[in-house]
Amino acid sequence: MDNFKMSVIVPVFNEAEYISTALDSIINQNFDSFEVIVVDDGSTDDTLKIAEDKLSSSGVPHKIIHQENGGVSSARNRAIDESNGEYIVFVDGDDYILTSHLSELYNPDHDFNLIQMVKKENDDVTTPHFYDVSEIATRDFIAQELEMKIPFNFVQLSYKRSIIVENGLKFRIDVSYGEDTDFALKALSLGNNMGISNEITYYYIQHEESLISTSKLKRFDYIPVLEDLAKFFEKNNQDDLAGLIHTSRIPKAIFGNMNYFFYKDYDFDEVMEKMKELDLFDKLAQFKGDKKFALKIRLFLLNPKLYYKMWKKFKNSID
Repeated sequence: MDNFKMSVIVPVFNEAEYISTALDSIINQNFDSFEVIVVDDGSTDDTLKIAEDKLSSSGVPHKIIHQENGGVSSARNRAIDESNGEYIVFVDGDDYILTSHLSELYNPDHDFNLIQMVKKENDDVTTPHFYDVSEIATRDFIAQELEMKIPFNFVQLSYKRSIIVENGLKFRIDVSYGEDTDFALKALSLGNNMGISNEITYYYIQHEESLISTSKLKRFDYIPVLEDLAKFFEKNNQDDLAGLIHTSRIPKAIFGNMNYFFYKDYDFDEVMEKMKELDLFDKLAQFKGDKKFALKIRLFLLNPKLYYKMWKKFKNSID
């Protein structure tokens, strides 16, 4: 069995338009000890053939696995089982990375390492969050994420494989929103430290299909995932992190997604009905923190319809 410093996991499903660019960016890394594991999750287009042709002629150690469609979490879990690297890195099949990505993410002095990611839509590129430290305790990083003080995506990390495997950590296959952040925060809570690079090496490509896929009321389904994450922290004697989920992360996720639906012109009554179904009004009221944000929540809870009308009026005034 070959041992590598890094295993690059690429789950794909009908990515024929993008997979060639993604794999080229991986193949051309300036790093000398890595494997590529592509899991084709039941594609019906030419994704599998493109991946086979590209990797077979690359000289890069690789595995290509084809499975019946089971979802992206299932594909990632299968790849973890097949990986041999000291660290695991995830790259989505419609994104790409710069040549220094793996070099920046490999540092055996840390359980996890983080680079900067930008989102790219046509010619528009977001501004990343730069850090003023080169190392941080994982618990401190999790706390900042739960308070939403920092932007974060699970693909920014390299994960020490032993932490993932020895703790039996898997992506949840029973949810379709937030399973990646759930995985990352659980993994981080099982480690000690994280190295930080301010190099931008990951480009997250936003295209019409990806934007449409997130524009559903199922975004609220992330709330039960966060509640389960709080139970995970409590089980691991991390009550402070569990508390932050209830008093910060959940209320902010509810309010942020609610306003997202308003911005996308979802029906007000439909949004309110979903919030009642998931008991989100009471969970909003648990927020503790920034007074300005707390006031917005209080105004909404006092009169949701009036808040909505005022929100729409303000939105229309700046459009």
